[in-house]
Amino acid sequence: MVEEVQKHSVHTLVFRSLKRTHDMFVADNAKPVPLDDESHKVKMAVKLRTEYGSVLHMPTLKENMREKGGPATGDPYGHKQYSGNEGEELEYVITGTHPYPPGPGVALTADTKIQRMPSESAAQSLAVALPASQSRLDANRTAAGVGEIYRHAGISERSQPPGMSVAMMEAGGNKNSALVPKKAPTMPKPQWHPPWKLYRVISGHLGWVRCIAVEPGNQWFVTGSADRTIKIWDLASGKLKLSLTGHISTVRGVIVSARSPYLFSCGEDKQVKCWDLEYNKVIRHYHGHLSAVYGLDLHPTIDVLVTCSRDSTARIWDVRTKASVHTLSGHTNAVATVKCQAAEPQVITGSHDTTIRLWDLVAGKTRVTLTNHKKSVRAVILHPRHYTFASGSPDNIKQWKFPDGNFIQNLSGHNAIINTLTVNSDGVLVSGADNGTMHLWDWRTGYNFQRVHAAVQPGSLDSESGIFACVFDQSESRLLTAEADKTIKVYKEDDTAVRRSVFFMYFHKINK
Repeated sequence: MVEEVQKHSVHTLVFRSLKRTHDMFVADNAKPVPLDDESHKVKMAVKLRTEYGSVLHMPTLKENMREKGGPATGDPYGHKQYSGNEGEELEYVITGTHPYPPGPGVALTADTKIQRMPSESAAQSLAVALPASQSRLDANRTAAGVGEIYRHAGISERSQPPGMSVAMMEAGGNKNSALVPKKAPTMPKPQWHPPWKLYRVISGHLGWVRCIAVEPGNQWFVTGSADRTIKIWDLASGKLKLSLTGHISTVRGVIVSARSPYLFSCGEDKQVKCWDLEYNKVIRHYHGHLSAVYGLDLHPTIDVLVTCSRDSTARIWDVRTKASVHTLSGHTNAVATVKCQAAEPQVITGSHDTTIRLWDLVAGKTRVTLTNHKKSVRAVILHPRHYTFASGSPDNIKQWKFPDGNFIQNLSGHNAIINTLTVNSDGVLVSGADNGTMHLWDWRTGYNFQRVHAAVQPGSLDSESGIFACVFDQSESRLLTAEADKTIKVYKEDDTAVRRSVFFMYFHKINK
């Protein structure tokens, strides 16, 4: 037997549907949870302690105390407010016209209070020096300055709010503290450096000049080229003294030892050679790299040679035994540059994998990996006096602090592929790029004080404008660059600019 379906009116069905809809959506989960007073107080107390803990104990100016019935000395979150001596009349308020708060155990006395004036505006603008009394002097002697308050809280004075600073003024024997706006931060003033000018162009190579080094006695310098030769030039005259042949591909690195009469070279033929300059012959080969060797450096205090290669490794060699002491592996692309120093970390490498690694020479392992660069790092240079170094990449030149590689600053503006960096003791940093531009920077401030783009050698294409290496001579009065137009360019400081600057300083002094 089929039950009959109960028939309802349209009116009833509509209201039943409305009720179901209401029941479905009455629990609106999107509505905020009702605020719990207790948890809100706990939250605000934590926030106050965290953000304003160092100033919570300081006095506050109570406005309209009598008119509003005098608020309690504690805030709703349980932090004590110091509004004067408790139990005394409320017509006295503490203002910022005297040293506060007192030192431990020193009570506020009548002399260290200011009576409220009838006018509210007068009360707020009140700044009078209180009469000196014995109790006032006692309070002055033991009152804590703002710097002491911060130090007591374990916070340096530099971490005060940046908009305000405290100026202490002596007037009539009374010490007043006033909040004054701090000056806007200013750029550090760069040291003045004379501009550099081109004064000699040396030609002789038949290919790109890829590397350059000056010997420790400052008598001659050596270059390596894509024509597979190494040439030695007289530094004073720029004349060719000697050509060395032996590499079968581009020579990518040369360096002269200060500890022995040896010249070291490396190239794209995977070879690392040691030349005896008394006989002008190769006396040692260092075998081990699996691909082109891009750079090399000598340790300043021990007989160790470091080379870096396209095979993603750097190798440590014993100069005398030719043994490979360590293979520094960790980079994931070609290692373009390597530098050595006597202090830890003793080896620094820059790679096409965009990282810089600081190595522990004894263990042969990475100490620190710096990943700030976004593009290949082709150049690294160590400052001769400071415990710092710089790295060059198409995105930026960056300065770092040893031993942990802490970042110092960016030197932005040389928007090109930076092949080489060098720096002298006066703080002149030089960056040379693939497009032939050379920028000169003040090391301390990062100010770019000169930009140079020398013309290519006559007969060369403009596209052959490129700087592959640069170096200062030992006197730091000459700057030598190895370029893609097959020349070596020599720069010196502009003496006329030095004379002009001295004249202007003298003229300015007289006018003063």
